[in-house]
Amino acid sequence: MNTKLDVMKLAVPFFFAIAYGPTQGLAAPILGSSLDTFAVLGQQGVTNVPTSTIGGNLGSAPNASIGAGYVFTNGGSLQANTALAQNAQLNLTAAIVAVNSSGPGMTITGGNLDAFEALNGGSIAPGTYTVPAAATNLTGALILNGGGSDTAVWNFLSPSSLITSTTSTVIVENVGDGAHVGLYWDVGSQATLNGSTFEGNVLAGTAITVGSGVTIDCGRLASSTAQVTLIMDTISTKCASNGFDQGGRTGTTGVPEPGTLGLMALSGLMMLGRRLRRKTIA
Repeated sequence: MNTKLDVMKLAVPFFFAIAYGPTQGLAAPILGSSLDTFAVLGQQGVTNVPTSTIGGNLGSAPNASIGAGYVFTNGGSLQANTALAQNAQLNLTAAIVAVNSSGPGMTITGGNLDAFEALNGGSIAPGTYTVPAAATNLTGALILNGGGSDTAVWNFLSPSSLITSTTSTVIVENVGDGAHVGLYWDVGSQATLNGSTFEGNVLAGTAITVGSGVTIDCGRLASSTAQVTLIMDTISTKCASNGFDQGGRTGTTGVPEPGTLGLMALSGLMMLGRRLRRKTIA
């Protein structure tokens, strides 16, 4: 019996089945292709005290009321009830459902992120956390440590409100190259963000109010039923400072392209054939 020839006969159809089968690639972004372009999105408008810097699109749908006083970077533009903003709202609805499906995860007692962080060695590892309502959920520096993983994902689920103080900061660190890292703040009602810096994708059920001079250099603000209020803030999706993925991927690694899979399968079968042939000769 020609073992190598038999294995090759099996390998050829297997190779073509994989090489020309359905295309596989990276897992789809949770945010969706339209929402992914927005740094700020409101359902009932966006108000602003000039000047705010927006690294991405800013818009609202279906209410087209948008205040003035923006400087756009990263190719962003104003999207007042455009088709793109309307599609982004549909993406937002789907994203909220997707993030909620990860829960409830671990409940943070009293909604106190500072105390929970202290109990866990001064940082919070990737995972899903429920954050109950509190007078203030965060007053200090919140360190989110990815443990060196570039697929780290944090889901913070706030069934009602999320409130940060003027002394708060959010820092993402130790996430490898950050290629597929995601950070989501899924807020059932209103998000009130203060402090010098914040990070991540804020997906709010009602209004989002941002204090004066807040910087979000890796994330976005999106309200599904109300407005977003800015006061001389900086909101960017490009993640220039720490490199974690502004698109908020699913946290899964890439799947090899079909041609690569086919070559890998063929190579493996050829190696198996050589081993079987050696055993037959022996």
